[in-house]
Amino acid sequence: MGDSLDKKWYVLQTYSGHENKVKTNIEKMVQQQKLEDQIFSVKIPSMEVAEMKNGKKKVTKKKLMPGYVLVEMNMTDDLRFKIQNLPSVSTFVGGKGKGPEPLSLDEIKNLFSDVGNVESEEVSRPRFLFKVGETLKIIDGPFANFTGLVDEIFPDKGRLRVRVEIFGRSTPVELDYLQVKSEQ
Repeated sequence: MGDSLDKKWYVLQTYSGHENKVKTNIEKMVQQQKLEDQIFSVKIPSMEVAEMKNGKKKVTKKKLMPGYVLVEMNMTDDLRFKIQNLPSVSTFVGGKGKGPEPLSLDEIKNLFSDVGNVESEEVSRPRFLFKVGETLKIIDGPFANFTGLVDEIFPDKGRLRVRVEIFGRSTPVELDYLQVKSEQ
């Protein structure tokens, strides 16, 4: 019934932090309902990131798109309905009215080429290594071009709290790793 020519990648919006649960639930549904010829793969786009923990280099997976899961499938109204009714699933992204839009080939290439491997220079360069007390420059968001001192680091979230001088007062601001860079 399912024609492999219809096999495309779709973006599924989930509750943030529930990506793994949604992936597991879709995979269970595929097994239980024998949908292997309609749903082929479920991926959580992530990237391996090197960081320092207690003086040791540790590689962790950081989600590239928190709150989203990619599903390779033959889209049908029936399958869309089944997946959207799973717990922690919000909706498929795109395509108002006529159903979700699949990702284009370019979008897929970009997403999957971003998923670096541990050996690559890009990932092991100390891009995400911040220390409490370090001065950082904010490069994105409402506080761009401000500098601040690192107050606390949340490696599991890929975020940190930085104290920024605003109108002469030190104000704590929580930022994503990607919104700051080292002053050195």
